[in-house]
Amino acid sequence: MSENNKKNDLRRLRAVDRAIADLRRGLSVIVRGDDEASLVLATEMAYAAELEELGRRSGNAPMLALTAHRANVLHIPPTGEDAVRLVIEDWMDAPLMRALADAVHDLDQPFRGPFTRLMERLPPTVLAAIKLAKLGRLLPSVLAAEISLADVQRLAAEHDLSVVELTDITEFERVAAVRLKPVAAARVPLQGAENTTIHAFRPEDGGIEHLAIVVGEPSRHDPVLARLHSECFTGDLIGSLKCDCGEQLRGALKAINEQGGGVLLYLAQEGRGIGLINKLRAYKLQAQGFDTVDANERLGFDADERVFQPAAEMFKLLGFTKVRLMTNNPEKVSGLERHGIEVTERVAHKFPSNTHNELYLATKKKRSGHYL
Repeated sequence: MSENNKKNDLRRLRAVDRAIADLRRGLSVIVRGDDEASLVLATEMAYAAELEELGRRSGNAPMLALTAHRANVLHIPPTGEDAVRLVIEDWMDAPLMRALADAVHDLDQPFRGPFTRLMERLPPTVLAAIKLAKLGRLLPSVLAAEISLADVQRLAAEHDLSVVELTDITEFERVAAVRLKPVAAARVPLQGAENTTIHAFRPEDGGIEHLAIVVGEPSRHDPVLARLHSECFTGDLIGSLKCDCGEQLRGALKAINEQGGGVLLYLAQEGRGIGLINKLRAYKLQAQGFDTVDANERLGFDADERVFQPAAEMFKLLGFTKVRLMTNNPEKVSGLERHGIEVTERVAHKFPSNTHNELYLATKKKRSGHYL
């Protein structure tokens, strides 16, 4: 990679990371495209003062943007786009808009609307802004007001606003994955796998580290027994019975050790990529009777928001290019193969259900195609 490309990647990571931090603080940011720009605010962080400020700074009426998944739940007809923009009517205040973004309020406020959709072409910067909210583990909804490209620098300077390019957002996950850096490694004897080394890989955006748990001394020449495991605070750490994650984690380490060694990648992708707080929101929806797929989609997310390029890059950095993958998820197989890791065998990896997770496991089989 050329020095200019490296500098551009670092600039891109910094710009997106700063914008994410500002959205999480409840600040507005500017998303700039080739021929249009938007001043945006994360809907879940919007209160009356922030909403008024958004309109005053932009000089235009803000619109409420929701993903097509979320709009469908609210019985808003589709527009053919991946997101829907709603006109903010006089009767729509900030608490209502926060509630429209958060599905946990749906049963408390079942009768809302009617809403006025904007049928014009969805500005690409609005869709990018929703992606930015997802990257920040916020609900995938923004309040957006159009601004002219000529006003971007003035508004940024006057109000100390972050400016992020549309392409920086769309390329962020790829760039963060290919620029992972090994930052620490240590021998950590585990219960049932004493000869273990943990390697930490840090994204250059400064985000949460991914971990590689290497058991034994596996060969770099033969396919290595491996598992991709997305972190699960509730299942892995405190023994939640709502999923099978803790059993999968400990069962994989035990199986790898028994077969003489291998690798478990512990990925910072809580809740299939939506983050812990949104996973708790999804759990509340599941308690209301929705399955795990419906819960994620009611919140506005895809059923699975994970990307597997970071895992592929970690294998490469560790010297592995072929794996025997312990998984029931066909998406993990295709995800690794798309990024240059050959999956020579899928190794079944499942555990008995309990009364708390039997619906969850049945849903993964029926709706997500898992081999269960």
